[in-house]
Amino acid sequence: MRILRLLSLLLIIASSTQAQQTSRLTGNWEFIKQDVGGIWEVVRPVGKGNPESVPLWQTVQLPHCVNAEDGVDPDVNYYQGPAWYRTQLDIKNPYSNGRTLLFFEGAGQKTDVYVYTTKVGSHVGGYDEFVVDITDAVEAFSKTPVAQSQFKGKVPISIRTDNSRDLEMIPSDLSDFNIYGGIYRYLNLVYVPPVAIDKLFAKAEVDKAGKVGTVQVSARFYQTVAANAAVTIKLFDPAGKVMQQKEVASTALNGDVKLTDFTIKSPQLWSPQKPVLYSVEATVTTPTGKHVQAEKIGFRHFEFVDHGPFMLNGQRLLLRGTHRHEDHAGVAAAMTEEMMRREMIMMKEMGVNFIRLGHYQQSRIILNLCDSLGILVWEEIPWCRGGLGGPFYQNMAKRMLTNMIEQHYNHPAIIIWGMGNENDWPGDFPEFDKEKIRHFMKELHDLSHKLDASRKTAIRRCDFCKDIVDVYSPSIWAGWYRGVYTEYKKVSEEEFKKVNHFLHVEWGGDSHARRHSENPDKALQVVKTGNGADERAGDASLYGGTARVSKDGDWSESYLCNLVDWHLKEQETMPWLTGTAQWPFKDFSTPVRPDNPVPYMNQKGVVERDLTKKESYYVFQSYWTAQPMVHIYGHSWPVRWGSEGEDKMIKVYSNCAEAELFVNGKSYGVKKRNSQDFPAAGLRWNVPLNKGMQQIKVVARNGKIIVTDSLQFQYQTEKWSKPAKLLLEKTGEENGIATMQATMLDDKGVPCLDAANFIRFGLAGDGKLIDNQGTSSGSRYVQAYNGRAIIRVQTNKGHSVISAKSEGLETVFKEL
Repeated sequence: MRILRLLSLLLIIASSTQAQQTSRLTGNWEFIKQDVGGIWEVVRPVGKGNPESVPLWQTVQLPHCVNAEDGVDPDVNYYQGPAWYRTQLDIKNPYSNGRTLLFFEGAGQKTDVYVYTTKVGSHVGGYDEFVVDITDAVEAFSKTPVAQSQFKGKVPISIRTDNSRDLEMIPSDLSDFNIYGGIYRYLNLVYVPPVAIDKLFAKAEVDKAGKVGTVQVSARFYQTVAANAAVTIKLFDPAGKVMQQKEVASTALNGDVKLTDFTIKSPQLWSPQKPVLYSVEATVTTPTGKHVQAEKIGFRHFEFVDHGPFMLNGQRLLLRGTHRHEDHAGVAAAMTEEMMRREMIMMKEMGVNFIRLGHYQQSRIILNLCDSLGILVWEEIPWCRGGLGGPFYQNMAKRMLTNMIEQHYNHPAIIIWGMGNENDWPGDFPEFDKEKIRHFMKELHDLSHKLDASRKTAIRRCDFCKDIVDVYSPSIWAGWYRGVYTEYKKVSEEEFKKVNHFLHVEWGGDSHARRHSENPDKALQVVKTGNGADERAGDASLYGGTARVSKDGDWSESYLCNLVDWHLKEQETMPWLTGTAQWPFKDFSTPVRPDNPVPYMNQKGVVERDLTKKESYYVFQSYWTAQPMVHIYGHSWPVRWGSEGEDKMIKVYSNCAEAELFVNGKSYGVKKRNSQDFPAAGLRWNVPLNKGMQQIKVVARNGKIIVTDSLQFQYQTEKWSKPAKLLLEKTGEENGIATMQATMLDDKGVPCLDAANFIRFGLAGDGKLIDNQGTSSGSRYVQAYNGRAIIRVQTNKGHSVISAKSEGLETVFKEL
């Protein structure tokens, strides 16, 4: 039922609605992953089998990412360079003297656009929207002989994208995420009349008491127009009823035009609990026709109390946050609208009310979802690591900040504009001048407030700039990169006292999905305490340096659940805390972590790259949600181990008042939930286990509401020595997809349940490995989780042989 309610919210997603004709250009595209000798090679006549037919193009759908697979290929560096897309459009603008536009929602990282052989536009920056006007070029092309003889009246559009490394661009290639190439957001064909609105700005504000709301409406037009124009501006209530309407006459629509103001008594307030959205609509009427544009808005009042908590609409709100990278299994940055919707609904169902969009402007679809779902936003520009470049670099950062603010100005969800991330990280330039970085940070801060004085500025991890911005987040990684997780509260209090407005973003740790541990906190025994919890140079490395859990821990889901559990219980006892944002919601690809258990993946997510939930997802849900839920730890832990009759802890995560545990049909009693009783808020039972299959069930109660969960696992009492051989077997097949599992055994055939060796899968024959997904079960080279690893095979109804090998062990084969 909850999902249905959320989906009903999505039916009124806040979006920019334009009456001009707009269509997404998703099909009929061709692509090559290389450069060409010139635009003529892309459009010249080609005879089948002739030399002009190469290089060979492949058919793709948009959105499309150049690095859909190689971003997580364990054996190669991901491609950074030029790529080309081409299509032919049937362009029929219905407006007399109207304009024909290509509206890019995002493409990376440099983009050139051609109509036939004419270059019509360029853009630098991989994350902000841009428009290319192709009107004149289309008209000129239509008069050429080839328009009919070669292209049969259609218009050839060619687009070159380029994500080559460039020190004078942001973000830096030292960043902990892939800098993707391609047309990886939606591309739209737009027809507009001669007089048309480019941007409609609607600034909605409300006083602290919520008694008076105001809306200031202005517009920017696509081009300077001198015409007799009448503009009608309407304000709609959340039910779609016209509340107020004003008429404005104008003879010159130049640049930014102030249209009107509205005043509303006691507006319905926007909040995470009730994300109420109003609408503003502007209709421009000229002798050449009408143009309509509408924007969703929301009324909310927020405040960061000096040395205190965050307030929304006059009440304290603990920001319960996470992060998001634009990245997904199989498609990389080219996520469809449905993928984005599913991801954001999962966040909301986890209890998220705040998100930091790292580390760049994200799709308008995401911001629309945040508005409609009730998720507050910190959005930032990609000035990330490396230092400070020259004039081109700095102008790019200012331009991207301007575009981000103007393009996302109306979203009520946004409360913070981010100026940068980890700007204390040198490496891209011989000079690293802190004073110059401070000066540029101040320029960005001032520009942000000039463009939008209603929101705060912020950065994360650059202590020498923390006094410049409105809100600051230090680096605190208690129990991962530094210290132990029980130091979290103390360290946070110390950092809180150093700034006026403290907000802790980025905390957590890596977990290799499907890996579990009977003694997850063992690594804490060798970690020094009392030295802070900030990440320092080299801490992210898996080699050298002081003892730390990120290097010396087991990367199990079990450990991460303990770390998260402790943080969340502590946050409930920190009344001064504005909030935090766990890093990140979903595992994502990165070029700087080739040695991780899933190579080239940052595995700190609470879900995998394909949105498969890890155990830690349910820990958050047990603290952050009200809808009754219960979850037994270990749904992806098929075999536990220990001695015969040994007491084993069974943990249950729930937001219910009490829960009763049953093991093999026997009740082990009812326990009351107490958030301060660590771990699992007191919902844990020590149960003696004997060899064999164990049936576990929990019944949780919240008043008259009852929720249940169950699982089963094998309990192994046999001890094992080091891995001596591999067993490869098929564990299932469905819809032509076979699931293969490699298991590490010792010389007596006993499963090695703590083995973490790398396993490499291979295949010959008719089938295809489903790999390069960046997931624990979608990588052909992956560290074992509890002595096993899974890969899936698309059989194609044929005959194949799959192999599995691990260093020092004999390769094994299995026929399919």
